[in-house]
Amino acid sequence: MTRRFVDLSIAIQNDLPVDPPGMEINIRYSAHHETVTTMAAFFPGLRPDDLPDGEGWAVETITLSTHNGTHMDAPWHFHSTTDHAALTGPRRAPTIDETPLEYCLRPAVKLDFRAFPDGYVATAADVEAELTRIGHVLQPLDIVLVNTRAGLCFGRPEYLQAGCGIGREATLYLTERGVRVVGTDAWSWDAPFSETARKWGESHDAAIIWEGHKAGREIPYWQMEKLHQLESLPAHGFEVSCFPVKIHRASAGWTRVVAIFEEGAADAT
Repeated sequence: MTRRFVDLSIAIQNDLPVDPPGMEINIRYSAHHETVTTMAAFFPGLRPDDLPDGEGWAVETITLSTHNGTHMDAPWHFHSTTDHAALTGPRRAPTIDETPLEYCLRPAVKLDFRAFPDGYVATAADVEAELTRIGHVLQPLDIVLVNTRAGLCFGRPEYLQAGCGIGREATLYLTERGVRVVGTDAWSWDAPFSETARKWGESHDAAIIWEGHKAGREIPYWQMEKLHQLESLPAHGFEVSCFPVKIHRASAGWTRVVAIFEEGAADAT
């Protein structure tokens, strides 16, 4: 059987409306003909016409956050401490360079939450119902991907406001069963900030703010955002590779997320 690889990552590129104002990516491209002088500085006496076609190297200089592009959040992003639910008590939350590698190549399952409206906060009952529908029993260290409506809006301004979020109880439902890596095709694991802000204005209940992320204060987990092409995956029966870039003491790292499954696996449902 032939193995199939599906790239679940988005490209890091300029002028794509997938981050709020002030958080955009900036890539400055230096072409081959622009870098001859730089290259020549390493080799005194080198002239442009000494090089094939008078070309140096292509180089890009990028200004971005660790939370731009497809990335993995470490527990440190959510809170400075974790394991508040453990008998041993709180400890410092792990940073992205402390991600256990064994978490990053595991069997995976996809929850199809595309029917939920934008801003909806998924519950533990929603997760359990979807797992029952697709006939999957969670195993420790399964990677859980959530396919929301946001995936259909990628690349358009409405992307930032699209998709459901995963609430505190739904997140704990997963982590209490040994899940340690999750992901979404939306901008955030939580509901869009605009909807949370509306609810906050009505209730002033701070518990609803970033509630899915803050569940990591109780049980540590790693969270991928801005995934892509989740609708092309089967519900289960595939693996995900998602090793983050190792950035010292960082809250997140850019991640090339790839689904791996055998041709002939069940079609996406």
